[in-house]
Amino acid sequence: MMSNAALTVLAACLSLLLPALPAAAQAARADAPAATRTVLSVSWQAGYCAARPKSRGCADFSAAASEARQFSLHSLWQPRRSYCGVEASLKQQARKGKWIDLPELALADGTKARLAAAMPAVRVGLDRQQWLRSGSCVAASPEAYYGRSLDLLDELNASAVPALLAGKAGGEVTLSEVRAAFDAAFGNGTGERVRLSCRKAGERQMVVGLTIGLGPGEGGLAALAAASPPTRSRCTAGFTAAAQGG
Repeated sequence: MMSNAALTVLAACLSLLLPALPAAAQAARADAPAATRTVLSVSWQAGYCAARPKSRGCADFSAAASEARQFSLHSLWQPRRSYCGVEASLKQQARKGKWIDLPELALADGTKARLAAAMPAVRVGLDRQQWLRSGSCVAASPEAYYGRSLDLLDELNASAVPALLAGKAGGEVTLSEVRAAFDAAFGNGTGERVRLSCRKAGERQMVVGLTIGLGPGEGGLAALAAASPPTRSRCTAGFTAAAQGG
């Protein structure tokens, strides 16, 4: 049996060690990425319009246009939140689908021009619907919301990621390829924050866009993606556009 003196020494040692355990656990948690704060959702218009040719945003789509070789803006949204502070009647109107009848957004002329180029369905009011549904939970005003969203989209389109999809010329692209391109553009591991968005079109699975998990903060796309935890993607491969000649 231990002597009283030995027990006293053991108790003293434990008292020194035990407080350190919570601190170590807190440090480990601090090193881990925070929960996803927002999600940037972008469309690949060639695949989207191949899968949904009658969609309102595809009426004037041309695979030869420069916009077909880059991502379009869909939304920037917070997980599990929507229509924040939006009155019930306006929320009901937004859900009915006649978006062009929703209140026009107060945007600077420059922001309005950028948005019209980046979001094909602006002409049917998608910008108004997305502000109410998602933007109201992310920013204090439509100007702040779309200014931020467009800056992130510009970063993505300036990278090699859209060139990967455009270079497939209607062929198949894999999640691994997209994530590798994202890693090369924004830093190792950031591709794990990316999901492929896919939709069936006949016998083919079409890539209609991407979602990118973003952590908290006001930095650029690389820093925000790195601050978000990895995610899983249900879609792991798909075609980027309609078959050539079809």
